[in-house]
Amino acid sequence: MGLLDKHGVLEKNATLLLAGSLLVVTIGGIVEIAPLFYLENTIEKVEGVRPYSPLELTGRDIYVREGCYVCHSQMIRPMRDEVQRYGHYSLAAESMYDHPFQWGSKRTGPDLARVGGRYSNAWHVDHLTDPQSVVPESVMPKYGFLADRLISPKYIEDRLKADAMVGVPYTSEMIEVAKADFAAQADPDADTDGLLSRYHDANIGNFDGRPGISEMDALISYLQVLGTMVDFSTFEPAPSR
Repeated sequence: MGLLDKHGVLEKNATLLLAGSLLVVTIGGIVEIAPLFYLENTIEKVEGVRPYSPLELTGRDIYVREGCYVCHSQMIRPMRDEVQRYGHYSLAAESMYDHPFQWGSKRTGPDLARVGGRYSNAWHVDHLTDPQSVVPESVMPKYGFLADRLISPKYIEDRLKADAMVGVPYTSEMIEVAKADFAAQADPDADTDGLLSRYHDANIGNFDGRPGISEMDALISYLQVLGTMVDFSTFEPAPSR
């Protein structure tokens, strides 16, 4: 009996075919899943990627709350047209501290993975207040009300602790001084040496240009950090194995 004839036995017997299929799927699943239990992290670490500062993290929560992810993805695919338009393709490591990550395939507006530093704080204020004033064809709703909502870091320590529980490397020191870091990042006259030692290259300033720390300050601080942590002029992808 040839090999094809033996295969025919499986095809003609539903019970044997089901058992054989389950065996193949089980072996394949074990081969793919078992190694993951022995890896500390499945994401290759990239120099420069850090946790969000307290103010940036607050801004990210506002970004998610307002549903910005519905119209804007943060995932540049490794295709020439996307790279030419948005910049270097996204790295998994850039989202390793996002819970949840902001990947997606739906884009009503542009991808924001590399928006940090592309526009001034004043531009973001104008855009959030009246999107059509800077992008006439935009269908984005107005978010000027964010500038009127003053916020405090009352629960920011708990927020950092929650992320630390799921693997974000916030240290006890970071959590202890979270309120001070929150305030310092929005104050251009503050002593920010400690903040910058904990969160390198964090943007400092009165983001919305108004007194007090508002939700708009926090959101703009988040937008301004997107895509800026990795220096792609020196970045080299790891060799394939």
